[in-house]
Amino acid sequence: MTAALTIAGYGLREALRRKVFVVVCLLTVAFVILYWIGNRYTFRHVADIVPPAGIDAQAFAGAFLFGMAMFGTLFLGTVLAIFLTLGVVRGDAERGLLQPLVVRPVGRGAVLVARFLGAAAVCVPYVLVLYFATMGLTGAEGGWWPDRIVTPGLELAGGVLVVAALSLLGSVFLSSIANGIAIFMIFGGGLVAGLLGNIGHVLNSHGLVHAAKIAAWAMPFEALYQDALREITQNTSGLTGFLLRLGPFGGAEQGGVALRLWVLAYLAIVGALAVAGFARRDL
Repeated sequence: MTAALTIAGYGLREALRRKVFVVVCLLTVAFVILYWIGNRYTFRHVADIVPPAGIDAQAFAGAFLFGMAMFGTLFLGTVLAIFLTLGVVRGDAERGLLQPLVVRPVGRGAVLVARFLGAAAVCVPYVLVLYFATMGLTGAEGGWWPDRIVTPGLELAGGVLVVAALSLLGSVFLSSIANGIAIFMIFGGGLVAGLLGNIGHVLNSHGLVHAAKIAAWAMPFEALYQDALREITQNTSGLTGFLLRLGPFGGAEQGGVALRLWVLAYLAIVGALAVAGFARRDL
């Protein structure tokens, strides 16, 4: 246990040396400022308009803006997770930093577990803090609060952990640059799948909706994001709820307990593949 904590600390110190946290902090500050400005002007405008019958303009604006903030939170958390994990195996091995860590009694599996836990220790609090900060801004400016408070934030954090696990797996086989590009492309592909699902609902295309659902569960960070969007408007009904469920930043697909159990199994599968692949690699 002590060795694992030491390795996790080593990974965090390496991230500090590369100024990873500086980049993420600058992006986060810029995002929060822009989001606050957007909330202020949006809700001022909403207060002056008369919405069509059956539409709660304040609820629609609040859910849409907060859904957009959740997307930004997931994206920034993903950037942080990838930066922390993209060079764990191949990158560190090429720089000669990994070989001293995998000698007995630590072992290769312990290195992967420790680096994953180190990334989780940073990414999960980061995502939750940003999630609740943007929620507070939305509530303060517009008086709107999501129907579910905690669960959507936990699902966003879970989505970031899935990306971190995939990035660790990729680092076993790919160089740092190639792995970073691959994981960002996978992340983008998952988001496109979710958008296609929303389009399928609008067009009433069952084939497109089914294909998008399969893709989202194959890349469950997207399924978690969609379920989190659904959670924030769980009790919103009528025409407002219908319009929000068309997405992409309102209510979306239901995942529930089955999705969360699948995510745990998915992390175990990805972890097992990473350990097996690392065990067969020459350093």
